Amino acid sequence: CRVQQWDSEEPVPRAELLSGVAGSRGLLCLLSDRIDREVLDAAGPGLKVISTLSVGFDHLALDEIKKRGIRVGYTPDVLTDATAELSVALLLSACRRLPEAAEQVKNGGWSTWKPEWMCGYGLSDSTVGIIGLGRIGQAVARRLKPFGVRKFLYTGSGPKPQNAAEFGAEFVPLTRLAEESDFVVVTCALTPATQGMCNKDFFGRMKKTSVFVNTSRGAVVNQQDLYDALAQGRIAAAGLDVTTPEPLPTDHPLLSLKNCVILPHIGSATYATRSAMAVLAATNLLAGLRGEPMPHELKL
Repeated sequence: CRVQQWDSEEPVPRAELLSGVAGSRGLLCLLSDRIDREVLDAAGPGLKVISTLSVGFDHLALDEIKKRGIRVGYTPDVLTDATAELSVALLLSACRRLPEAAEQVKNGGWSTWKPEWMCGYGLSDSTVGIIGLGRIGQAVARRLKPFGVRKFLYTGSGPKPQNAAEFGAEFVPLTRLAEESDFVVVTCALTPATQGMCNKDFFGRMKKTSVFVNTSRGAVVNQQDLYDALAQGRIAAAGLDVTTPEPLPTDHPLLSLKNCVILPHIGSATYATRSAMAVLAATNLLAGLRGEPMPHELKL
C-alpha cells in the first residue's frame, strides 16, 4: 500500500482531509474526524473501505456510506476492559468526592478529622442502573458486583437475558431505572433514540442522593439539564468522561461545580488498549482492501 499519513495527534484540518483523501481506496480515521458526504465526495468512487480507530461510529455518515457500498471496520472488544475500569474509577471519584477532597489537602482546607466532612455515598447494598448492557455495560457490572451492590437494573432497546443472567440484572423502563437507582452508569451507543435521553425529566426522577456517570457519548446527555440538577441539588454528583463539545470550554458552567468530575475522554487510554486498537484498525483496513473478511466489520 501507498500510505498518506497525517503525522500529528491533533485532528487533521478539514481542508487537508478533503484534499488528502482524494483518490484513496481506504481511509483510517479517528472519532474526531467527521466523515460525511463532503469527505466521501472528495474521496471519489474509488473509496472502498473506512476503518475507524474507535468502537463508536456516530462520526460516520452511515446512510451515505452504505449507499455507496463502502465497508466499515471498527474496534470493539479491545477497549472494553479499559473503558469499564475507567467507568468504575469515575464513579468512585464522584461518589466519594475524591477530586474535591484532594483539592482540600492542597489548599489548606484539611484542618482536622470531622465526623461528616467530605462524606459521600458507598456502593455496598446499593442499586446500580446501567443504560446499555452491551460489552462495556456488562464489564462495568462485573467490576461493581464485588463492591456489594444489592441489585442491578438495566435498560436499552430490549431485554438481553443472556447478558443480564450473570448479575441477575432486571430489564426496566428508563423512568424506573432513574427512580430506583442509587448509581446510574451510561454505556450505550449514541443513536437517534438515545440522543438527549438523560434530560430534565430523567434527572428529576432520580434520587437526591444518586450519582450519574457517563462514559458513552456526550450527546446522550442534555448538559444544561444536568447542570441544573447538580447545581440545585436534585442529584448528588456526576462523573463524565464524555461531553458536548469535546474539548469542553474551560468556562463551561459544569466545570464550576464541585460535585461534577469531568475527564477528557480517556476511557480507553491505556498504552496496551490504544496499541491494540491501532493494530485492529489497520488490520480491518488491510482486510477490506483485499476484499477479505475484517476481524470487526460494522454490518450496514
